[in-house]
Amino acid sequence: MVGDGPLDLVLVPGWVSQVEAVWDEPTHEAFLRRLASFSRLILFDKRGTGLSDRVSVDRLTAADSDPAASITAWTSCIRSSRESNGLGEAPRSSTCWLQVLQATRECRNWWARYLRVSASPGAAVALLKMNTQIDIRPILPTIRVPTLVMHGTGDLDIDVGGSRYIAQQIPGAKYVELPGRVHLWFVGDTEAILGEIGEFLTGVRRAAEFDRVLATVMFTDIADSTAIAANLGDSRWRSLVESHNSLVRRELDLHRGREVDSAGDGFLVHFDGPARAIRCASAIVDGAARLGLGVRAGVHTGECEMVGGKLRGVAIHIGARVMAAAAPGEVVVSSTVRDLVAGSGIQFADRGRHELKGVPGEWQLYVVVRAT
Repeated sequence: MVGDGPLDLVLVPGWVSQVEAVWDEPTHEAFLRRLASFSRLILFDKRGTGLSDRVSVDRLTAADSDPAASITAWTSCIRSSRESNGLGEAPRSSTCWLQVLQATRECRNWWARYLRVSASPGAAVALLKMNTQIDIRPILPTIRVPTLVMHGTGDLDIDVGGSRYIAQQIPGAKYVELPGRVHLWFVGDTEAILGEIGEFLTGVRRAAEFDRVLATVMFTDIADSTAIAANLGDSRWRSLVESHNSLVRRELDLHRGREVDSAGDGFLVHFDGPARAIRCASAIVDGAARLGLGVRAGVHTGECEMVGGKLRGVAIHIGARVMAAAAPGEVVVSSTVRDLVAGSGIQFADRGRHELKGVPGEWQLYVVVRAT
């Protein structure tokens, strides 16, 4: 149980679960803590999954929770069988979810680990078979508590028709259909889901809560990567990129950088200080040169919003534009970074004033000439 709000909110897993592993991914953790901000959030593992006993458990006695006063549901299906007359197709495999996850590489890796630790293959198959046999249509008209039903219009895992039917059959149910294709509740426009749940349960829609932090961000990119790949061929290019990525992550470990995102041959990294970011960027550029690659890097420090473990805000865009101003083999920083590292022994050359695409005004930039 998490939170001390005036009402109990029980999170029922759709398939398999593991109540400890749910906290291991920052985006999902942020989602759960938002729910717990206006409720006493009760988590449990379904029978046969996670930390639950392999015996029947009839009620939430350990939580001392009262009977349901309201029901909220996300992406429901009235019957998982494909013989449901168009009222909700069977859930597709977890690979479908991974194909549409709008998430970082770390989030996707966590989701794969989460499924593996939640249940043995036999238990997972048994639960999936049980889900296909559930048909709740006969009891829908008998529900007499306030009910909220939500579904993503383009959900690629469960057809929206099931939720529409459920909302029609439950007396007085509120139905909300949100745009989007992603099935998982904690990926995509989570604020819309959280806002609807919070307003339904408490009568008040609260604004999203953001933590603002002063962060140093580093962007790196392999210059002329398309031309190099065309010259080397797919196999040799893939091997070279893997060597590059290993180099980058090794330097991140040494300089205490936190990988925020990576796409193709570029990285976005968060540091707790600009000097460490500059030294890391310089080491990456030098190491990449030994691989025959011209890597460019940009460093900027500014205030960012921390949302679900992700950094957002203008400072991120500035960091990307600073990197774009660098030539292959260069580390370029903003004037903010240069001022912050005064006395560190790092030396710079003036690169002049630049207009950064999409960022107002002109920015004074500097190139690192010595980072020891």
